[in-house]
Amino acid sequence: MTLRIHKSIEKEQVIFHLAGRIRADQVAALRTLLRSEVPGDSLALDLKEVRLVDRDAIRFLAQIQANGTSLINCSAFIRQWILQEGNAMQRADVEHPEVERE
Repeated sequence: MTLRIHKSIEKEQVIFHLAGRIRADQVAALRTLLRSEVPGDSLALDLKEVRLVDRDAIRFLAQIQANGTSLINCSAFIRQWILQEGNAMQRADVEHPEVERE
């Protein structure tokens, strides 16, 4: 199963529609894709057709959501996992502030 990405612009928001599986080896490409957009643009990832994710993908989603990217049509399971990873990352930041993170 591969990851397919389709870009659209709706109501002044850039939306990347993702379909398939998000794996660790795709996170860097997704990060580059999001960074290629104009700073200040409203960004969103539509996860309606995402079927599988791994832990690195969840951490990436938690990071970008914390930085203001919207996650739409996200399944309850993925949303819950993002919440758990986001909380774990916040605890790590508090417990080990000297560790540099993206």
